[in-house]
Amino acid sequence: MVSRRSEAKAVAKAAKEAKKAAKARRKVRTLSRQNLALAWSTIRGRKGGFAAVLIAVAVGSAVITACGVLLETGISSGVPPERYQRAAVVVGGYQAMPVEGDQDPQLAERVRLPADTVGKVAAVKGVESAVADVSVRTTVLKKDAVLDGPPVYGHGWAASVLAPFTLRSGTRPEAADDVVLDTDLARRAGVAPGDKITLVIGSTPVSYRVSGVAEPADPLERQSAVFFTDDQAARLYGGSGEIDAVGVLAAKGTDAGDLADRIKKAVPGVAAYTGDDRSDVETLDVGKMRSFVIEVASAFGATMILLVIIVVSGTLALSVQQRRRELALLRAVGATPRQVLRMIGGEAVIVGGIGAVLGAVPGVLLAMLLHSVFTAVGALPPGFSLVTTPLPVLFAVLVCVLAARIGGWLAARRAAKVSPVEALGDVAVEPKKLGWVRLTFGVLLVLGGLAVAVVLPIALPGESAIDGAASSALVLVIAVGLLGPKLFGGVAALLGRRRAGGVTWFLAVANSRARARRLAAATTPLIMGVTMASAQLFSATTLAATAHDQVVDGVIADHVVTSDSAGISPGLADVLRAVPGVRTVGPVARTSTILTWPDGDAVQYRISTAQGIDPAAVADTMRLDVLRGDLGALTGSTVALSRLVSGTVGADVGGSVDVHLGDGTIEKAKVVAVYENGLGFGDVTLPHDVVIAHTTDHLDQWLMVNSDPKADLAAALAPYPTVGVQDAEAVTVAPTDGADNGISLVLNAVLLGYLGIAVVNTLVMATVSRRGEFALLRLVGTRTGQVRSMMRQEAGIIVLCAIVVGTIAAVPSLIGMSYAIRHTVFPSVPPLTYLGIVVAAAVIAWPAVMVPARLALRPPAVEAISRAQ
Repeated sequence: MVSRRSEAKAVAKAAKEAKKAAKARRKVRTLSRQNLALAWSTIRGRKGGFAAVLIAVAVGSAVITACGVLLETGISSGVPPERYQRAAVVVGGYQAMPVEGDQDPQLAERVRLPADTVGKVAAVKGVESAVADVSVRTTVLKKDAVLDGPPVYGHGWAASVLAPFTLRSGTRPEAADDVVLDTDLARRAGVAPGDKITLVIGSTPVSYRVSGVAEPADPLERQSAVFFTDDQAARLYGGSGEIDAVGVLAAKGTDAGDLADRIKKAVPGVAAYTGDDRSDVETLDVGKMRSFVIEVASAFGATMILLVIIVVSGTLALSVQQRRRELALLRAVGATPRQVLRMIGGEAVIVGGIGAVLGAVPGVLLAMLLHSVFTAVGALPPGFSLVTTPLPVLFAVLVCVLAARIGGWLAARRAAKVSPVEALGDVAVEPKKLGWVRLTFGVLLVLGGLAVAVVLPIALPGESAIDGAASSALVLVIAVGLLGPKLFGGVAALLGRRRAGGVTWFLAVANSRARARRLAAATTPLIMGVTMASAQLFSATTLAATAHDQVVDGVIADHVVTSDSAGISPGLADVLRAVPGVRTVGPVARTSTILTWPDGDAVQYRISTAQGIDPAAVADTMRLDVLRGDLGALTGSTVALSRLVSGTVGADVGGSVDVHLGDGTIEKAKVVAVYENGLGFGDVTLPHDVVIAHTTDHLDQWLMVNSDPKADLAAALAPYPTVGVQDAEAVTVAPTDGADNGISLVLNAVLLGYLGIAVVNTLVMATVSRRGEFALLRLVGTRTGQVRSMMRQEAGIIVLCAIVVGTIAAVPSLIGMSYAIRHTVFPSVPPLTYLGIVVAAAVIAWPAVMVPARLALRPPAVEAISRAQ
């Protein structure tokens, strides 16, 4: 009882200070010194009660900080150039499509320059010399097998000065069959000057003499280099009057930035790169990876901000519910609703600020970990440094403090509005009815979520239907948060109809119904985790299963010719056509395109995987499931679109769409067909010659062959050691548009990890607050073992409720997505994956309830109840 008297004294003192402030007619604001001092005194007196809020904010701050650091890294960072290290400026094409008011999407293929650009750049003041550079994708054979290691590119010897490369042995290439290798490549290939080496350009192997071995200024990590004579490099490159880039050696005392500006003014239509940006021209994957990281960090960060607001609000709501006795006493002794609101608001700001600051350093460490993972899975190139500045930390602190302030205001509204008499009466039993505003919003969100999931896939064309259906899961999760007490109480009431179970089961069900508000607030993160895990994982499995089925059903060729190198020379198709017994050879080239279309005064764009096919061969080799139009008309400036993309861009058969090819060339293409199997083969299908002409390496992905059983394809391909004949199963699903499965799994793990921490946090908080209840049960004769049994059954109810409600919230989204993707209401749900979600929910929730319950039952009942009071 001593603790209760102390609490009453503290409350009376706080009320006295509130009255004194009111008499002085001073307007006390939430962030005033007096209110913050009062809030700090309550925090110090209830450290345990605010610990859960502090943890929720700190972990949320860490995740948001990590996203901010990755976003800033994508914007500001880069990798040092390797072959262009000595060049002060590298002149190349702009490797992105300009978009006003948005991030410029990266182009998939190299944008080439006219060969006369070299002379124009050389004439600019401050240029000591300008060197043309071309890159030829090359494969090295060692004992008739492809040499492992980074990709190999061939260049003219003149470009060796841009690193620079220094000859360590042998001589520069003089004849057409001479090559110089970098030191690491020569070591791995086991060759020295005077030895022979086999290089494959396209699909054709050619023997060269190693004339020398050159060492770069710094070791090459992302590539290997082979140098030909300048004339031989130009012949192999094949670009008529074009080059890849111009390396600029600056005159002494010339600033690289000023020189770049002068070059851009003197030579319109080019991009001048300095610093780490030079690596974007050296290897195209650097720019693509940077764009990917920016996109992923932005989208994931926005999702995490919303989740942090929901979780922090729920945790604060639970904290305020557990302080209803204290708040009731404050109202009874004269505290006004505004004073209660401001006090709780001040507490939320203080705890939110402390938690946000505490999460900053772990957030930077998490960013370092994610950076390492991104590099390990190939989403970032080696050497892509992490950029850490105060900006992401400040942003995370601001977001978390605002989230805590909003959550505190939402949680304190009811406690501040009730009259003193009602407040004292409410402390014993939770109110059974939800507020009409909360109930109305919850019901409207349920109806809205169901409408979005069911109506949009039917009413809207294209990807709008998929995006709308996907968003319904989050809408229904928010609705669950609002209607949680009703749902939890309803599940408990249904379970209460079961007669078997004895006293402990009766107590578990009774507690679940009586404490529905508190348990619903504690269970909401678990429901959210089940919903989001189900929606994320099963939408991915549905997409993957659909794409796989489309490829399996769509490849009707007898054989597929694949390559172990960069690709297949287009001329190899004619070689196979000449083989007796071969009926059809269909070459397939792959690239990525950007479709643009008007949307009011703005222009929308979509990055789409594309394939180039021979319309004469497609009927015998590939089934795209054409819905409208004719693939036989796919010649010249024409295009075929998948059903989803056709609906997205608003272009059907007979219409037109602007297609930005891989190198940025714009085609005003007429739509000649719409097909279903876009996930498996690509959403855009173009004529083969158009795609090949606008790719970097001018190579095919594979050749699809229909032939008689006696056709000897292997003999025809024997002179080409990097290609081989396989069954139709060798055709792989079209790559997703900028997505990376490994990164998606990592980020989903972070998201679900945050929700897991929130689940443990709230359930521990809810269980610890019941120490007095446990003690009272034991004092009236309930055995400790019975209390433990009661808590085990309550934990079971919590897990069951979370799994059932979370699954139900995810189902409309999955059904809507499945219907929009493949016209069936049955998504692909692997049973073992769903079982894993169920097990994970139980593993997270069960210890979070049982461990604190066991600890609370350790002290004697009399001692425990005195502490609780």
